[in-house]
Amino acid sequence: MSERVGLVVCPQAKIYNHGFQHPLRPERVLLTWELIEAYGLDMLPNVDRLGCEPADLPTLELVHTPGFIDATTRAGHGEDGSWGPFGYGPGDNPIFEDMHEAGALVVGATLAAAEAVWSGAAEHAFNAAGGLHHAMPGRASGFCVYDDPAVGIAWLLAQGAERIAYVDVDVHHGDGVQACFWNDPRVLTVSIHEYAPEFGFFPGTGGLDERGGPDAEGSAVNVPLPPGTADDAWLEAFRTVVPPVVRRFRPDVLVTQLGCDTHVSDPLAHLRLTTRAYREAAAELHGLAHDAAGGRWVATGGGGYQWARVVPRAWTTYFAEMAGVEIADDLPEGWIERVEFLLRAEVPVTMSEPAEPPGRGDHDVAAVARAAFEGFLSAAPEER
Repeated sequence: MSERVGLVVCPQAKIYNHGFQHPLRPERVLLTWELIEAYGLDMLPNVDRLGCEPADLPTLELVHTPGFIDATTRAGHGEDGSWGPFGYGPGDNPIFEDMHEAGALVVGATLAAAEAVWSGAAEHAFNAAGGLHHAMPGRASGFCVYDDPAVGIAWLLAQGAERIAYVDVDVHHGDGVQACFWNDPRVLTVSIHEYAPEFGFFPGTGGLDERGGPDAEGSAVNVPLPPGTADDAWLEAFRTVVPPVVRRFRPDVLVTQLGCDTHVSDPLAHLRLTTRAYREAAAELHGLAHDAAGGRWVATGGGGYQWARVVPRAWTTYFAEMAGVEIADDLPEGWIERVEFLLRAEVPVTMSEPAEPPGRGDHDVAAVARAAFEGFLSAAPEER
């Protein structure tokens, strides 16, 4: 077992809700907490349940502009205004009730995880409600109101952390976090994601040539994968880039975004991962936290739009790895019954699932990963 692990459980975070027709369903987080509890992981002797409080304005302003925070607050309180320039309107980021309060609560949950790790109360801590990595300093983007990973990183830097490594495995490029720290050599951002800008795949950024600003060359590392990439090729790319880059950077804290919209069944993307990839990536990240960051690991959720069939299994897999325990492959029967009642359909009954055949883009992945790693080596100085 890991020594101490924090699990942020913040049921009030369900107010982060874009509406019933929106793909970002709050149930995916609630069901993750329920599955973790059904396995008894929250009752392990090395696990502490952590609550959360909304982030205050000075903390949000570590990343976000006062004007954007004001607009978010006013729009969420039903005021009329020109909210389009701040990213709000029909589509990805519809205005919903109490947007500021909901976004601040998600940020507060990630801060609870960061504080537990930085204070030494926990080695690792997980906020499944977080991972809203597309929000920019002055506008909402990609379902994300406030950028909780970026605020968490900025908070850690303000507390005295000298180097933070951020690893993002969401299917979409971690553009918001990269933008926030583009020219900051204290923060390494690594994103492995689907990349098909020619087809308009969101957000259209994250190419190999994005390597950081003039004062932080090599601080951004992107692994842009073609649509159709499956488990073996994705894991090869991950192992080629993520562990050696993070070890070379020697961070004080490892921060991760664990989006699982990479799954073969996800309706918003085109990679072909199964839960095997999440299990092996979890083990790699766990080892990396201990090898490179003194065990300090702050993990957040992220994307994932198979809210009942995939997300809870993926994030429970990650949390079990953080806690250092193996869990049964068979899902708890009571949890299955609960989810099938909500979904009105069957769900998988095991954590594991059949392997997918190689993806159509797999043959290009090794070259992309090598180019990403070699680009980092050429751009990053030996010593920072």
